[in-house]
Amino acid sequence: MKKIIKYVIIDILRNKIMLGYTLFLFLISFSIFNLEDNSAKGLLSLLNIILIIVPLVSLLFSAIYVYNSAEFLELLVSQPLKRRTIWLSLFAGLSVSMATAFFVGVGIPIILFEATATGFMMLGTGLFLSIIFVAIAMLAAVKTRDKAKGIGVSILLWLYFSIIFDGLVLFILFQFADYPLERPMIGLTALNPIDLARILILLKMDVSVMMGYTGAIFKDFFGTQVGLIASFVVLLVWVIMPAWFSLRKFNRKDL
Repeated sequence: MKKIIKYVIIDILRNKIMLGYTLFLFLISFSIFNLEDNSAKGLLSLLNIILIIVPLVSLLFSAIYVYNSAEFLELLVSQPLKRRTIWLSLFAGLSVSMATAFFVGVGIPIILFEATATGFMMLGTGLFLSIIFVAIAMLAAVKTRDKAKGIGVSILLWLYFSIIFDGLVLFILFQFADYPLERPMIGLTALNPIDLARILILLKMDVSVMMGYTGAIFKDFFGTQVGLIASFVVLLVWVIMPAWFSLRKFNRKDL
């Protein structure tokens, strides 16, 4: 298993797209912190990069890598290796590579310019999002045999989590505006890791007052130690569940 993980990590880290992604994140992060007089404002500007670019690249790169590794996977399956070992090694290699790229590109500038609780919260949620969308991409890739269709599904999933989900939530709020939906909204955030990451970071920035009564409800829950632990447990579930479903599908798939 270690040899497969090592091979995948080395192969990905030598990839020009991955090197370009890391360099892009580093230059953007470094530029934002240097342009802003207040480094805390730099974190707010960096927030959109983490919530939009990181999930998109993690989804697309991971899905394409799985499809391009089809022959390699077939070779490994023909060896006396368990499918579980092969798939989890691929997942671990992709996750470590994407997390490393994010840490170098965004984590180092954050540590240099804003090594605060807010900065480390942003770093932690960004690492989680990188791994979560690797797991989702692998599930999409193993479910769909056709490469073009699988990449299309990955893009649709990104659109859903980044844009469509928020639109659906707003629609529900407008339709049931006469009912107290603030507390059910806490449960709805668990259905979208991007929204959960956004709330955790904004609350750490102490801008929840801009969110009105809903922000106060969020702060009462997510601002407590129990709420913080529950949030990271939910993010961990978002890693485990897609990875587990993709493993089940891969074990039964006829290559």
